[in-house]
Amino acid sequence: MPVIRAAQGAEHDIHGATFTAYANSSTGSAELCAWNLRVPPGQPGVAHRISGEEVFLVIGGTPRITVDGEAADLAGGDVVVAPAGSLLRLENPGSQDSNIWVTTRSGLKATLPDGSEMAPPWAQ
Repeated sequence: MPVIRAAQGAEHDIHGATFTAYANSSTGSAELCAWNLRVPPGQPGVAHRISGEEVFLVIGGTPRITVDGEAADLAGGDVVVAPAGSLLRLENPGSQDSNIWVTTRSGLKATLPDGSEMAPPWAQ
């Protein structure tokens, strides 16, 4: 049984946020990916189009998520399902870190505002 300890998460810093990967192909998961996303206070976020569905569970803080132009302010315990193909932006207008658990299928890609495509290593 694969067990990934908290200290074994691989951290990736991008766009002012920290993505700590736990479940993906490099840790033995063939189909699903899961990571912790930490967004510091005042971080504006970057809009991007996602190739696959993502599920967000807010663990702490008060992030704001915008999916296809519809914004929602979130709190601990709230869950958002962002459909494949949607335009997504996650920001933190709050005064403390936002802590979010995210899951998706392996192979997720994001298209950035400049048209470039990114295959985030935590979702492969």
